Amino acid sequence: MSQPLPFGMPPLEAPVFPDRIFDVRDFGAVNNGYFCNTQAFGRAIEACHSAGGGVVRVPAGTWLTGPIHLQSNINLRLEQDALIQFSTRPADYLPPVFTRWEGVECYNYSPLIYALDCENIAVTGEGTLDGQGQTWWPWKEQQQAAARTLYDAQFEGIPVERRVYGTEEAALRPQFLQPMRCSNVLVEGVTFINGPMWTIHPVYCEDVLVRNVTVNTQGPNTDGLNPDSCHNVLIEGCSFATADDCIAINSGMNEDGWRVSRPCENVVIRNCTMSEGHGAVAIGSGMSGGVRHVHISDCRFVGGAQGIRLKSMRGRGGLVEDVYVDRVLMGGLLQEAIVLDMFYGSSTAASRSDAPPAFRSIHINNVTCDGAGVGVAIRGLPERPIERVVLKDLRLNAVGGIRCQDVDDLTLCDVTCVAQQEPLFSCSNIRGLNTANMTLTQAYPER
Repeated sequence: MSQPLPFGMPPLEAPVFPDRIFDVRDFGAVNNGYFCNTQAFGRAIEACHSAGGGVVRVPAGTWLTGPIHLQSNINLRLEQDALIQFSTRPADYLPPVFTRWEGVECYNYSPLIYALDCENIAVTGEGTLDGQGQTWWPWKEQQQAAARTLYDAQFEGIPVERRVYGTEEAALRPQFLQPMRCSNVLVEGVTFINGPMWTIHPVYCEDVLVRNVTVNTQGPNTDGLNPDSCHNVLIEGCSFATADDCIAINSGMNEDGWRVSRPCENVVIRNCTMSEGHGAVAIGSGMSGGVRHVHISDCRFVGGAQGIRLKSMRGRGGLVEDVYVDRVLMGGLLQEAIVLDMFYGSSTAASRSDAPPAFRSIHINNVTCDGAGVGVAIRGLPERPIERVVLKDLRLNAVGGIRCQDVDDLTLCDVTCVAQQEPLFSCSNIRGLNTANMTLTQAYPER
């Protein structure tokens, strides 16, 4: 890593592939030829894998295809001006595959690019991947019954192999890129646009490197990047403009997250730009398997709703701990610059338990925010306060100031907040409040 981390994490290196090139045109691919391209991608990947691995090259041009399933030792490389467009026919993404859908294991439509139990895989290059998600986005309004059934399945202990969806009636949208149980994963250089749902979604993966990637997608729930119960993840030099969270770190939902019991840990995010999104960097709300050792640094958040966003609710259980934020610039946020909230209210289906989550050891340092609805909002649960929060060297300009409740051991040091609305600083049920060099100034909006 380029700087010392406050937790142990080995350096991540990109996987290396044999010097063999398999051009999809040599396997029958033609511009805008859906049927032959679906077969050509599959044949090229199989030939490359059988030869011991290498590069599957996608040259300049437009290539319409169905789902792409990677195998070990494959680098899917898009050359400059290459555009892969994915089919908008749901039937093309069948049969159902093993997946994790909003934190719950099931069988559903294949992700547009999918890998299961692979090692040394990559999607790289200078081209663009177009999910043509506009066809899928209306399913958001139809998914509620199936989502409720899926969430109930975890509570009722229904085996995963019986949680089979993949129908238009269920309307559970597929993810864009999803490696499942993979190791040594690289996503580099490419641009993702218009995914059906979550864009880059590694699940149960180890050693994941995402760098210099652009995500621009505007449909519902089109998060940019969702590391999910992964170990050792480095995200750097990326740009996100999304209609949901730009980056959301997850580890399973409710009972299914507890059953799997795989935390998301050792996640480093640096030198990234978020220009839209619900949250620039979020943890949760599906954090039931635990999230620990997260480091966010040298990032820029412009526009969107919230900046640093930790979210959970009763019923999630799980523990988020050892989160470090350093050197972040924000501005133009509609809601909170920094929010730690255990009363998150937006969930696809309500929990059937009251198991409280836990947040502890949150360190936020050297943050400047020029424009937000609220500077800082921290809301723990009365029965489970948030523990050990350190806010240091903050310079905030917002409509609302600093609002905190139900926190054990809260430190604010070298904090400057200019806010329009009183109270500029409000605290309730804080046990162990430490302040030093706080400057609170009321500003009046221009008439």
